[in-house]
Amino acid sequence: MVRDKVSGQSIEFHDTDCLGICRAVRDKIHLGHGLVTHPLSGSVKPGETPYKTIIVTTEKGALDAQGLFIIEESIQTCVKLMSSVKKKEWSVEILADFQLIDYSLIFG
Repeated sequence: MVRDKVSGQSIEFHDTDCLGICRAVRDKIHLGHGLVTHPLSGSVKPGETPYKTIIVTTEKGALDAQGLFIIEESIQTCVKLMSSVKKKEWSVEILADFQLIDYSLIFG
């Protein structure tokens, strides 16, 4: 939903889980992008939803040390929480609900 409703922004879509998204964001931070939104915002745990939006700055600058710390902690949390979660098959309706939750966490 974020990808479809937000235009004029630089958006990358990764067909992966929350852990994969966090690792991609970590790579962006190492390239000089800053972390804008917390990777584990909301009450939906990693592995319980197939969607996760994280915003980083489009501009590159000095290493965002705090953002790097947060993303590394988030990666560890994802590893811990996702290790016991079995991949689920969701209906189209439930996927739409998860998309709305993800969109609402970012754009209110």
